[in-house]
Amino acid sequence: MTDPFIHESADVKSKNIGKNTRIWQYVVVFPDASIGADVNLCSHCLIENDVVIGDRTTIKSGVYVWDGLRIGSDVFVGPNVTFTNDKFPRSKVYPDTFSQTVVQNGASIGGGAVILPGVTIGTGAMVGAGAVVTKSVPPYAIVTGSPARITGYVENSTSSDSSKTPTHKAEEQNDAVVRIGVGDVTTHKFKYIADMRGDLSVGEFHKEIPFTPKRYFLVFNVPSQKTRGEHAHHKCHQFLICVKGSCAVVVDDGINRAEVMLDAPNKGIYLPPLIWGIQYKYSEDAVLLVFTSDYYEADDYIRDYSEFTKITAKHNAP
Repeated sequence: MTDPFIHESADVKSKNIGKNTRIWQYVVVFPDASIGADVNLCSHCLIENDVVIGDRTTIKSGVYVWDGLRIGSDVFVGPNVTFTNDKFPRSKVYPDTFSQTVVQNGASIGGGAVILPGVTIGTGAMVGAGAVVTKSVPPYAIVTGSPARITGYVENSTSSDSSKTPTHKAEEQNDAVVRIGVGDVTTHKFKYIADMRGDLSVGEFHKEIPFTPKRYFLVFNVPSQKTRGEHAHHKCHQFLICVKGSCAVVVDDGINRAEVMLDAPNKGIYLPPLIWGIQYKYSEDAVLLVFTSDYYEADDYIRDYSEFTKITAKHNAP
């Protein structure tokens, strides 16, 4: 089959529908909607005019896709998901433009979730069933609840536990330094000396930490539901130690992704340039110490994940 299949009970006005798309019972599609190839629109859906849907996306029954929605390719939208496009709706009062809500490629939205206007659901993110999304969701984040909060990150085959043997084990690793299969990211265990006068942990730059720092900063008093980081650097190296409490660090090289828990003052993680870093799951008493190889430079930051994946793809190209 190459032409789209349209059930006889559906009311489809748009001519901009890709090959192999299937539109089922009682679906309404407005004239200006754009729908890609291999899309599956299940029964009792409505697609308004200012809507773009990518390829191979599935929208289950009872979903209304209003003006301003941009849904990428390989997206799953569960049954009865509610999209909105007006922050301050009034009957018979129409805004000049509707808020644009974006669901990026590969994201999944569980049944019954509510998506408020103007947010972006990041690449590969997963929204739990019944969640109420009031703020944008980072790429590959898992969010649940009302309001939706980050509870985890989607992982791939790379091990995220530094205490286990990672999927990609490097020859040069030893008991103290472990490559975890995400770029050149390494986890480190430093000397720990217990003493009745007070415990001590020590590490040496260049010998154990692979650069000499020019700057440090501390992150503390972070509400447990908040997420920090969400960026990469072009040139700057970073080393993270949670000197009190605990927090989780997600690292991503554009291909592989893993999560490491920093829960002891003698554990650290090294993030070289071109590694996307995220910190979350802060304990109430967490204090995160970060050493950097360079002084602060705004232009060194990569804050958009889509831009990051383009840069890493170019960097890794043969």
